[in-house]
Amino acid sequence: MPLRQRNSLLLAGGHVPAYSQSALVEAPMAAVSDAINRIIDAHDTFPAVVVDHHWDLVAGNRAVGILPEGVAPFLLEPPVNVLRLEVTPDAQLGALLEELRTYPSGGEWHEDELSSLLVPLRIRAGDTELAMFSTTTVFGTPRDVTLAEIAIESFYPSDPATAEFSRSVGWIYRDFLPNLSFHGTSADSI
Repeated sequence: MPLRQRNSLLLAGGHVPAYSQSALVEAPMAAVSDAINRIIDAHDTFPAVVVDHHWDLVAGNRAVGILPEGVAPFLLEPPVNVLRLEVTPDAQLGALLEELRTYPSGGEWHEDELSSLLVPLRIRAGDTELAMFSTTTVFGTPRDVTLAEIAIESFYPSDPATAEFSRSVGWIYRDFLPNLSFHGTSADSI
């Protein structure tokens, strides 16, 4: 059972919550915030994002600027939600799922995806189609609600053309939400 729900059960039973919840900008989280910044900055050749339990963007490196290429500007207003599908009893995520069901679907599969080990994320950067896969990093055995609910998603090229794009053009198109950092309002809210 997630730490947030454990705390809710304890409160419902008249007990004190067992797990703290600290914002990433608070002093107890300094080492964690530093580690997160180091991880995403070191990955800056490729996109990396930090998301909370609603998949809202908490932080991202400069290379994340490639991901929202061509996205409607209102979708980039905080809080930016980077994943619009999640199976959970959470009402807010359920509402996001219902919203997603109203979106038109491309429905196209590339032949190489049917036999690949991973399903790539495909995006357009100008006239170039990029294909990436991602890895997710979470904190082991967290004892804080915030740490239990954040993840770092790092993206890598999944085909030679995307790898070449990253070498020749580079991922860093522009600053993505330049006010978003561990000292910004989004990080304060988790």
